Amino acid sequence: MRIGELSARTGASRRSLRYYEQQGLLVSARSPSGQRCYDDDHVRRVALIQTFLAAGMSSRTIAQLVPCRAQPDADRARQALAVMDRERIRLSSAIDSLAAAREALDHLIGANRDFLADAAGDSTSEQPEQPEQSGRQPGSPPVRCSGLRGPRSKAFPG
Repeated sequence: MRIGELSARTGASRRSLRYYEQQGLLVSARSPSGQRCYDDDHVRRVALIQTFLAAGMSSRTIAQLVPCRAQPDADRARQALAVMDRERIRLSSAIDSLAAAREALDHLIGANRDFLADAAGDSTSEQPEQPEQSGRQPGSPPVRCSGLRGPRSKAFPG
């Protein structure tokens, strides 16, 4: 297949595919007329490159992994393994940080839902105030965010 088809099948732009080649991440064969030729292995390789790039790896780091697959020998395999181990540690740390952020966000979502449920319950039990006295429109719930602010709130312990 030609570069346009590889681009269509992978979602990578032609420019990106040429860049991958310049960086040594992708190697194409050439037709007699000099056009790049690719096969299904290239589709899988581009998907792997995109996965690594999306995970925050630089093209330089990815290039350090590729020689092990393209031209295997013991020295390259050891060097690539060191890079792989380092990147795995970095990714694991990023995953842990994301999981902690998700947990904190889940806590804030819960606090916000509790507040909204309380506010909905309060609005049905209170007598509406006059708009000119409170600044609120008739029927709007009272503004109370005690669970979402302050130094000792449930949402932001501390």
